[in-house]
Amino acid sequence: MYLLIYAVLLIAFSSPLVANQQRYEYESASTQTISFHEISDQAVSYIEYVAIADNTAWLTTMSQRMEKFIPNSIERDEFLRTVYYESKRAGLDPQIVLSVIQVESRFNKYAISSAGARGYMQVMPFWVDVIGQEEHNLFHLRVNLRYGCTILRHYLDIEKGDYFRALGRYNGSLGIATYPQLVFDKWSTQWRYSSPSSHHQLASQ
Repeated sequence: MYLLIYAVLLIAFSSPLVANQQRYEYESASTQTISFHEISDQAVSYIEYVAIADNTAWLTTMSQRMEKFIPNSIERDEFLRTVYYESKRAGLDPQIVLSVIQVESRFNKYAISSAGARGYMQVMPFWVDVIGQEEHNLFHLRVNLRYGCTILRHYLDIEKGDYFRALGRYNGSLGIATYPQLVFDKWSTQWRYSSPSSHHQLASQ
């Protein structure tokens, strides 16, 4: 089952258990600083979302799937718009990011791990010193997603597009299949999504 899911992911995306071990990658952290003033606890607006989305079908589909996790429709749509925007900005697949969030925090904005990782994507506080600014609050919606997506993008670049190994680095368990498999399982059973435009892109490659 794992080999099948992994093979599908390599095709689809080629173009921590809780993230409490991210510290082991400290020395290899990206030197690209997250210096943004517009990033806060404010969600991405609908205008920002539609400016980069192929269509609105993704938001509608994912909102239905996420209702059991975030019952409030306004909060749910704001969260999903922000996930989509920050994922795309980092060159990541939004469905994989949703899968990471489900495994990491089960969509609990204020989740804290035993090691101190924070928020939706369970970002370790040391990352603020490495790539951010002192005033960044890792419990803020857009801050947390910007950090988490930036970190995962960094590891994906190191691993030359290999999501399995990048996820292992994100969790601090490189070489162990447990965490990547959990994320892949969530992607396969809960968040996998194909739009007509993606079918066209795959067919043209």
